[in-house]
Formats: sequence, C-alpha cells, structure tokens
Amino acid sequence: MEQSCRGEIAAKRRDLSPSGADAGEDRLSALPDDVLVLILLRLDTITEAARTSVLARRWRRTWALLPELTFRSVADHRHVLEVLAVAEAPALRRIHIATTYDAPESVAAWLPLAARRLSGGLLYHILVEAHEEEVVVVDGAIPLPCFGNATAIDLDLGFSALTLPSSGTFTRLTELCLERVRFQGTCELGDIVSSPRCPCLRKLDIRRVWGVAKLTVLSVSLLEIDLFSLYGLQQLNIDAPVLNKLALRRCFIRNQEQPIANISAPQLLSLTWIDACDPSYVHLGNMGQLQQLSPSIIMVYGQHHGRHNREVLRFLQHFQVIHSLNIAIGYPQSSSSDGVELAAKRPDLSPSGADTGEDRLSALPEDILVLILLRLDTIAEAARTSC
Repeated sequence: MEQSCRGEIAAKRRDLSPSGADAGEDRLSALPDDVLVLILLRLDTITEAARTSVLARRWRRTWALLPELTFRSVADHRHVLEVLAVAEAPALRRIHIATTYDAPESVAAWLPLAARRLSGGLLYHILVEAHEEEVVVVDGAIPLPCFGNATAIDLDLGFSALTLPSSGTFTRLTELCLERVRFQGTCELGDIVSSPRCPCLRKLDIRRVWGVAKLTVLSVSLLEIDLFSLYGLQQLNIDAPVLNKLALRRCFIRNQEQPIANISAPQLLSLTWIDACDPSYVHLGNMGQLQQLSPSIIMVYGQHHGRHNREVLRFLQHFQVIHSLNIAIGYPQSSSSDGVELAAKRPDLSPSGADTGEDRLSALPEDILVLILLRLDTIAEAARTSC
C-alpha cells in the first residue's frame, strides 16, 4: 500500500531537472500567491517588483498584491498613481516614497488614494538639500487628506507648502513627524494633533516649519513632544496629562515680540528647553515628577551674557529637585581687543589639551553652582561635591 502511494506521488511530481519533461515550463506559476508576494517584498522597490511580470504569467499582476510599497528617486509620479489605483489591491501596511522633486498637483493626485488604502505607516520625503533661506517658493500647496487608518505619518517636504484637512479624524495615528513644511490654509496644526482629531497620538515631532504662530496641543494620549525651529512661533500652549518627554529648541529665539508659553504636564519626566525661558512669560505648571532637565546653554566670560544667564537661572529656580541636570557651557568667540585675555582664561577643552581632567565646572558663575547644589536631595550630597 505504501509503495502504491509513493508511485502515485512520483507520477504527479514534475521532473524539475533541466532535461526533464517539464523543461521550459513556467514552474513559478505553481507557487501560491502568498509565497510570490513574500518573494517580491524582498525586492527594494515596487518598480523592481513590477518588472518580474515578464518572468511568468502568474506574476503579471502579483506585484499589485504587495502590502508594502517603496518608491525611491521617483521620476514619473504617474507610476505612483497607477500602483495605488489598482482595483484589486489590498490594504497597505507601509508606503515609502523618496523623491528629489514633486509638484503639489502631482502629490495631490495620489495622496487621497494612499489615505484610503493605508492601514500602517506613510513616509514621504522630498530630498532637497537646502536651508530655509535658500528655498525657492513654488506656487500651490500639497493638500493633506485625513488618514483615518494610518498609524504613522512622516513627511519631509523640503519646505513645500502644506494645507491641513479641516475635517476628519486620524483615528489610529500614533506617530506624526512633520519636517521642512510651510503651513498654509485656515486649519491650525494644534487642531489636528489634539485629542478630538488624533485620539491615539503618542509621539509628535515638528521640525523646521513655517506658518505656525500659535500652537495649542490638548491631548490625553501624547507621551512625547519634540519641537525644533518653529519659525515665527509666538504662543505655545500644551495641556497633556500623561506627557513624559518634552523638548523645545530654537522656536522662540528669533522672535522680535515676547513669546508666551503655558505648559501643563504633571507626569513629565524629561524636559529639554533650549530657548527663551524668561519666567515672566514661560509658565510651567506642576512638574513634580521631573527626572531630567536640559536648560539653555550657559555662557561663561563676557559681561554681555549676564542677562541670558540670569534668565536661565530664574528658569532653573522653578524646579525644586532635579535628579539629572544637563548643562551645556558656551565660550564666546574672541572678536575684540580683549581676545587675548579671553583666550588666556578659556580652558583647553580638546581631549589632548593641557586642561584634560581639569575641573571645568569652576568656570560657571557662583550663583549657578549654588543653584545646582540646591537641587540635590540633601546637604550631605552637596558636601560631597567638594571633593
């Protein structure tokens, strides 16, 4: 009986040898769809996956079944539109697009299709190496649709303009990163990232953007906020009861008008504030859980830095106990006749310098040193610093 079964199996099995009866036949067509999809996912881009359609008849539309789409150095954006518009295509768990240029109207054509199909992460980067002062403003703006099922959105628009959707909920979005964006339109960024429209958002990262004069974030889900170079920001309001980490860097520093900040984050563990920090307009609520603090740089030597240092000192006074305090020390550049004297005072901070191992903290003003010691838990710990 066993020998009979083996004979039937052998009769059904194809001869896979080069000289067998099935030589030249499309053997790849015998593979299940899920295996073919797994093979195509190992290719770098959707373009390479589409080229496999010449291998076998079963492969001609298999690439359209991929749950992940990757486009690198896209030259013709009609291809992106065609791939996203395939009727039988499944939900997408990832869309990755990198390009050197994209006209707003071409992005506007495929973004709504991506919003309907995406159930995972979108990464779209315009790879333009330029500073904001060097950017040539292009007419038109990219309209961002509401991604109801996306879990992560990462946009670097190379300082292209973006308009935000006035309605809709980003129901499943947990991470949002926006970089090098010029915001236009009537919808404010704060409306998008607050809980009513982003109920699950946990991480918010905004970098080098224009057009946000006022940012109000009201979120019961956010755990991390990182704001860097929001040019023209005049008012910041954050009410986030479970926020653990907040970083603000170079957002107010270029403003001519006095900015206003109101922060309520009672569960905050880590605060980085490399920015204007005058307590008369920077209002921090109860931060009794704070473990780590990184304030603005402290300048040593030079009388014209006294106002800045006093502002940092008043900022530090808001905190009763700091478990980890990260202080950056800045030395002014020599630009006048006292340059020789300043150079003589400044320690050599290079690894091989004469001051290797020297007590560099001694360069700090005494009021700063006293404030640091006051943040230690006990007088015994403060006394140990003398050694």
